[in-house]
Amino acid sequence: MKTLVVYYSYEGNSALVADQIKTALGAEILELKTEDDTKRTGFAKYLWGGKQVITHKTPKLKPYTVTIEDYDLIILGAPVWAGSPAPALQSFLGETKISGKKLALFCCHAGGKGKSLDKLKTLLPGNTIVGEIDFVNPAGQDRAALTKQIAEWVKLLQV
Repeated sequence: MKTLVVYYSYEGNSALVADQIKTALGAEILELKTEDDTKRTGFAKYLWGGKQVITHKTPKLKPYTVTIEDYDLIILGAPVWAGSPAPALQSFLGETKISGKKLALFCCHAGGKGKSLDKLKTLLPGNTIVGEIDFVNPAGQDRAALTKQIAEWVKLLQV
C-alpha cells in the first residue's frame, strides 16, 4: 500500500510525529510550509494563530508537488489551534481534491484536541477515515513511549 503523510508543523511536534509515522510505514512525506514563515512567540503566537482560525483565514502555501491519485492511504496531521486543525492544513485541503481515499488523521496539542479531528473530517467528504489519534506535546514525551504509541496506531491502519 503506497502511503503519503501530509503535515503542517509550527513548533516541531507534528513534524516529529509525521517523521515517525513515515519511518514506521515506509511512507512518503509532504511538509506543508506557508509563505509567511515568520515565527511568532509567546502571546503573539496565540493571537496570530487564533485570529486565523476565528476569521477562517487560510494562509498561502509554498509550492509543493504531489499527485494524490498515486496513494492508497493518506495520513493528514497538524497542530491544534483554537480547537481546530491549523489553517495551513485547511489551505492544502482547499487546493487539493481528495476523494475516494483511505485517510488517517492526527493532531498534536498541549492543552486539548477540541473538535479539531471532527472539523477535519467535515473537510474530507467522500473518503474513508481508517484511523485518528491525538498526541499531547509529543516533543516533551519520552521518545520510546511515543515511538511505541505510533507503532501500535499504524498497525491498525494496515488493514
